[in-house]
Amino acid sequence: MAEDSDLEKTEPASPRRLEQAREEGDVPRSRELATCTVLLAAGVGFWMLGDGLVARINHMLVSSLSFEREQAFDFNLLVTRLGADIFDLLVGFAPFAALLMIVAVISPLLIGGWLFSGKALQPNFGRLNPMKGLSNLVSAQSGVELLKSIVKTLVVGTVSWLVISSQIESVLALTMDPPKTGGPHLAHLMLTGFLTIVGSLVFIAAIDVPYQLWHYANKLKMTREEVRQEAKESDGDPHIKAKIRQMQREMAKRRMMAEVPTADVVVTNPTHYAVALKYTDGKMRAPKVVAKGSDEVAAKIRELAAEHNVPLLEAPPLARALYTHTDLGDEIPEGLYTAVAEVLAYVFQLRAYKTNGGVRPDVPDDLDVPAQLDPLNPAAQKKTDNGLMQ
Repeated sequence: MAEDSDLEKTEPASPRRLEQAREEGDVPRSRELATCTVLLAAGVGFWMLGDGLVARINHMLVSSLSFEREQAFDFNLLVTRLGADIFDLLVGFAPFAALLMIVAVISPLLIGGWLFSGKALQPNFGRLNPMKGLSNLVSAQSGVELLKSIVKTLVVGTVSWLVISSQIESVLALTMDPPKTGGPHLAHLMLTGFLTIVGSLVFIAAIDVPYQLWHYANKLKMTREEVRQEAKESDGDPHIKAKIRQMQREMAKRRMMAEVPTADVVVTNPTHYAVALKYTDGKMRAPKVVAKGSDEVAAKIRELAAEHNVPLLEAPPLARALYTHTDLGDEIPEGLYTAVAEVLAYVFQLRAYKTNGGVRPDVPDDLDVPAQLDPLNPAAQKKTDNGLMQ
């Protein structure tokens, strides 16, 4: 059952899936919305520019039916005059055509946005498969398109019948109008009817747009397996990422262990913690932590220190404070300057003793570690608890 649920498309499309669909030229589109906006723009444009367009058409008709005697016998003059009339008509219709072009270009912004995809222009011979074409004829989408066409026909037909029946008396009255008033009256009736009928398409577009958005989102839904696979491809396989993190920790550990032989001293707990310190006079502002670890790592640090004759000093409070409050490469906290200075002084005296002999220095056993820096000190624990409560 779990495998079946993983194969069902129940998850919304991811941003990557949507981007891939756009690259392939697949975006939500509503033909009803595009048709409605262009037809409405045509009606509104003719309403605003109709007088000028009718005047230019009338001028062209009058000009084409009357010509001078020279033009009747000179074909070139007749062609020149006809070209001038056509050019004048095109100039008159240019604003109307520009309006339609602008609306046709802007209408995709209402749903889906502008899109140019080279993949959509590539030949796809799979579309020529007759079996696929037959399956599309009986698909659910085909049924929806058929139902939409029937509803559109009923709506437009009903509105058209209502418009014509309401204007029948006005249409019959046109036979009584003189030509000068009958023409504008007829144009007004036709434009009013056109805008009313096209306005009915707004109802169809208002239904089609939400459906197209829902259908597009439903079509691009993903299965849980696809979501997991995409996450692996984009973010990387979790197992591989864990392996990489493990390798990075091992590399950091090896680099850290390589610094142990160069340390001046290793402060221990003695078994739980080990912190290696290094200080170069004139080059460092304060001693730095070059290696630290607990349990097994601490044991390895002690082992390497012993192999390379790096002094080991048991100082549990100082070891705990250094381990808790510093990271690799950090300078020691100011509160530990005094304690670490005593340790380094002991180390340098021990070196001098081993080189020159003399009196062996005493191991420092009462280091000044501030109570607030020792994680096991009650004062430090109380301070931590207060901070958490705040």
